[in-house]
Amino acid sequence: MRKLLGVRALMLLTLLVSIGAAGSAGASALAATNPCTAKAASPRSNHFGGIIRAVPVDLACVNSDNAPNGDPPLIWHNGPVMGTTATGPVVVTPIFWHPAGHPMAAGYQSLISRYLADVAHDSGKHTNVFSTLTEYFGTNGTINYQVREGAPIDDTNPLPANGCTLNTKDTTGIYADGSGYDSCIDDAQVQAETASVVTANNLPVNISHMYVLFIPKHVETCFLPGSTSSLKQNNQACTINHEKSAGYCAYHTMAPNHMIYANLSYPIYHSPLQTVAYTCGSDAHSAFGTIQSPNGNVDADVEISPTSHEIMEAITDPDVSTGWYDAAGYENGDECAYVYGTPKGTPGAYYNQVINQHHYLTQTEFSNNDFLNTGLGCLQSN
Repeated sequence: MRKLLGVRALMLLTLLVSIGAAGSAGASALAATNPCTAKAASPRSNHFGGIIRAVPVDLACVNSDNAPNGDPPLIWHNGPVMGTTATGPVVVTPIFWHPAGHPMAAGYQSLISRYLADVAHDSGKHTNVFSTLTEYFGTNGTINYQVREGAPIDDTNPLPANGCTLNTKDTTGIYADGSGYDSCIDDAQVQAETASVVTANNLPVNISHMYVLFIPKHVETCFLPGSTSSLKQNNQACTINHEKSAGYCAYHTMAPNHMIYANLSYPIYHSPLQTVAYTCGSDAHSAFGTIQSPNGNVDADVEISPTSHEIMEAITDPDVSTGWYDAAGYENGDECAYVYGTPKGTPGAYYNQVINQHHYLTQTEFSNNDFLNTGLGCLQSN
């Protein structure tokens, strides 16, 4: 193992030297030409990682050359990763939280579950974004594309009392249907709910398991308790709201007990132009012009891309500190957020992934190797 890591470290050093010698191919120059990054928020904040920024609906970014968003290459920070031979397959368990008064459509749950099952089914293939994982490594070995779906969990626990203070303005005009939030919870509450489900189901907490909590519609989430308006105070950030924070659509992190989890807030897209005008979907991309739904379930189709994003990042940077990220803090998913590559299919139902014979539209994922060879790096598969 020590010999293998030494070889990997030498390869990484060669990569960094080659990129440094390339000069004009440097990542900062590439990122500066990518209009998708014009209003981007930081993808890292304290112990939160892979923060998928919301982008303005009217940004009309076109990233046809698959340029990265950050300051690559990705650099290994001397820690472990998920999905190695030593750790075994990555088990991703979706938790669908639908407390009383916050129903979650069965079709929404089933399509997301099917996606995770399809990713697991095609483990080891080189036909989707998960195949880019195999060029990364950690102290515990090289990552394999081996994913398993944990049994999906229906979580009907009640919502806790508001941890963050819901702003009256945010009770309408957030979602495409004109509705808004009726509750606000902070990360400590997201973490507590995830942990309660894990404990109740006697599920393991280790580097082989990841838990993805799908938040119900009408529930705003924030990093911290308290005001959702004072966003520059104490590193506060929230999901899309009228304060124009556009903080995030999703994130992943590790709890103090080493539980790896992700917050997948209910997808927001086509938010009213007169008020919020931010999105977590493909409608900001002028090559599409609107949300793409290859499976005819818009909410689930939109949610699948950030789900892919957070899983990929947790695998390569599980503790959000010692894994893989670039000089600007961008992880493999952050580099290619809202970058889709060349799609297939028909307008309104574009897709770029065929996984277990099903069609999905997800962002691409970053490859250090491709960045070295082309100066770009965002791939649909490796």
